[in-house]
Amino acid sequence: MQETKDISPYKQGLRDKIITSAMMAFAKKGIRQVKMDDVASELGISKRTLYEIFDKKEDLLYEGVKYYLGERRSQMQQKAQDCNNVMEIILVAYKLKVEEVRQTNPLFYSDLVKYPKVARYLGQQNQQMLTNMTKFIERGIDEGFFRKEVKPELVARLFDALGKYVMEQQLFLSYTIEEIFMNLIFVSLRGICTNKGVEAIDKLI
Repeated sequence: MQETKDISPYKQGLRDKIITSAMMAFAKKGIRQVKMDDVASELGISKRTLYEIFDKKEDLLYEGVKYYLGERRSQMQQKAQDCNNVMEIILVAYKLKVEEVRQTNPLFYSDLVKYPKVARYLGQQNQQMLTNMTKFIERGIDEGFFRKEVKPELVARLFDALGKYVMEQQLFLSYTIEEIFMNLIFVSLRGICTNKGVEAIDKLI
């Protein structure tokens, strides 16, 4: 695939349109159900033009995932600025995740791990997520919502393990995202909360 800086403004604009259109199709139908022919046809361009910008579907998916995660990160950061404490941030994150999953075919999540380049990138992003989660738990302790005796890094890794279990076992195929959060995430979260934290989380759910 050509480097972004080396392509013309027209192709840069087309590249962005391809990414947006493809990610919408991947989310709606699942990644493996969408062929490069389908992407080209949807945009009214030739396969040759498409392959001039993306060598293969995994490259397109990789760029799409990077773009999506960047957008989600920016959206979350912006919304978090309006929150007063960690519990309000948790509620915002929960609502965003529920909205995302409702709009996404479960096959999309199942298919992601089948693309090595994308899987490696997600693994790298996961390390940053663990660092951010550790800092978030430390903030929650300082604000009095989480118990002082909990070990932030350990708790972050345990929550990460829960998330991986949900994905590996494809629980989203059998349960709604609300059921998964209520029975897995929120139950575990309550366990690290102080009385103040429990009261706050009970109001959230």
